[in-house]
Amino acid sequence: MTPTLSPLRRWSALGVLVLPVLLISIDMSVLGIAVPALSAALNPTSTQLLWIIDLYSFLLAGLLVFMGSLGDRIGRRRLLLLGAPLFGAASLLAAFATSPEMLIAARALLGLGGATLMPSTLGLIRTIFPDRRQRRTAIAVWAMAFSGGSALGPVVGGLLLEHFWWGSVFLLNVPVIVAFLAAAPFLLPESRDPAPGPFDPLSAVLSILGMLGLVYALKTVATQPDAGAALTAAAAAVLGAGALAWFVARQRRRPDPMIDVSLFESLAFTSAILVNVVSMLALMGLMFFLPQFLMLVRGMGAAEAGLWTLPLAAATVVGTLAAAPLAGRLSVRTVIAAGLACSTLGLLCASLLDELAWPGPFLVLSALFGVGVGLAETLTNDVVLAAAPPERAGSAAAISETGYEFGGAMGTALLGTAGMAVYAAGVRDAAGTVPGLNAADAEAAAQTLAASRDIAAALPDGGAGLLEAADAAFLAGIDLIALIAAGLMAALLALTWHGLREEAATDPRH
Repeated sequence: MTPTLSPLRRWSALGVLVLPVLLISIDMSVLGIAVPALSAALNPTSTQLLWIIDLYSFLLAGLLVFMGSLGDRIGRRRLLLLGAPLFGAASLLAAFATSPEMLIAARALLGLGGATLMPSTLGLIRTIFPDRRQRRTAIAVWAMAFSGGSALGPVVGGLLLEHFWWGSVFLLNVPVIVAFLAAAPFLLPESRDPAPGPFDPLSAVLSILGMLGLVYALKTVATQPDAGAALTAAAAAVLGAGALAWFVARQRRRPDPMIDVSLFESLAFTSAILVNVVSMLALMGLMFFLPQFLMLVRGMGAAEAGLWTLPLAAATVVGTLAAAPLAGRLSVRTVIAAGLACSTLGLLCASLLDELAWPGPFLVLSALFGVGVGLAETLTNDVVLAAAPPERAGSAAAISETGYEFGGAMGTALLGTAGMAVYAAGVRDAAGTVPGLNAADAEAAAQTLAASRDIAAALPDGGAGLLEAADAAFLAGIDLIALIAAGLMAALLALTWHGLREEAATDPRH
């Protein structure tokens, strides 16, 4: 039983909980701005580059459910204090990686460390703020740290890269983790499930195998379109789908499941989780492409490109802060639907970057999409936590955060792979028209946009034909992922308007 906290300690504890959330969300997007420098230093393939970016999120997502269950049992504060040093050490390893393989391993360790941090933050908010009105405000701050951190990643990364090497984007984590470890033992209360069931490591293994199997299949078929790769992708897809099906069936049978699948019987709960997934999918898909667009297509430096992403971060904060006051006047369903509508319109603007005068579409995209994501994600977390009994707060938080992280990982895995496949095809198709470009260099240029710049510099006339083809192919990739994300968001708007009737009917304010 957690003792009653004074208002000062309660809000101070929230400030401490925001620190790891901010770091984890920044780490999801900060590499987008570092891709050109990282590519030049480590020379990864397009597949390695995507693994570097999204293996972190996928391991984090795969372990969140298990770690949420573990926090319910051993204590959420204890789990936070165990995971923070691992996260800091993995950040140091990533900062000084000397090969793509080493950086991939470091990102995997970051995912492991992050998984110990994330479930406890939202679970502890439920404990610290039992009053729903206060909790809604606290969740707004939490969501602002998560969504705003994702949007701020390129800003922070750009400023660091202006003065330091690409690995410096990870060193920011270390002093923040030290500050967290200094404050958390004194400000955070302990919280756990009073009647925990047995551990279930098999379910954790199944969830990880399932998600990684499906993502590996997607990557393989998109980046290596040949018969051998197709067979490998099919095998990985079958393994992944089978593992996830076994995982779900196992949760239904167990008296103490890692995921309480009965929560999904609530259409409001399910709709809220889907909003988290799709919003983060779209956000991280954009954060994979937009920094490269600004630096390599528009020719900006890292710091300037980072500052151009600031309107998106600011709009996300505005939407997040506006969500709770608007929910006091309107129904939760109305505010979330408005957020999804804004996000859809913003994504449609992203498909016009190559057609309308700069910087109009970019600024409209940033404003509409940022406000929309801020509005929608803040209130869906409140729906998720309100649907769960207090003793299952960690499990409910893990489901919600898994939605965030899974969506973020799918942003780079699904949208990133699709967009880069369009880019690669466009470069290969145009290779024969570029003077002096041999087959090996054409294939290298098709791997990443940064590689096309290096190869063009060695061609006659600066490789103007290759640069033009690469830019056109990259913009075609952005158009595709923007339209995919907009379509998903529009479909989700219709589903959510129906699904959240349940929440609107039970909201005591309406």
